[in-house]
Amino acid sequence: MNSNPKTPKTPNPKPTTKRAHRRERLNLSATEKAQAVLAVWTEKARPAEVCRQLSINWITFSQWQRRAMEGMLQALEPHVNLSEGLSPRLQQLLQKQQRHAALNQLTQRLEKLGQPKLASPPPAEAKLA
Repeated sequence: MNSNPKTPKTPNPKPTTKRAHRRERLNLSATEKAQAVLAVWTEKARPAEVCRQLSINWITFSQWQRRAMEGMLQALEPHVNLSEGLSPRLQQLLQKQQRHAALNQLTQRLEKLGQPKLASPPPAEAKLA
């Protein structure tokens, strides 16, 4: 190999690995995702066509369909329990806040009745917090 010292070597701008050929992630809105799912459910388009048009894989589209079905079922429940949709950590914080509010109400009521103030919650509740 005869290399010419006058021409500088240029590094390869893009690596040739498989990861370099991945498609850029599209930020699709919830409306666009819902329209894609409904197009398949109403048989206006085939799943493969939708995946190709949106440059997504089948697994992603399948997750959209599953979440759409879960959302519809939850929205149509007669008595929606909002705590079911919360993360376990958020549920725990919400319960702690509710216990604290109940303790404050009880303390205020005892003060009105002339009873001594409660010092702290029972030990069982302290372990849960």
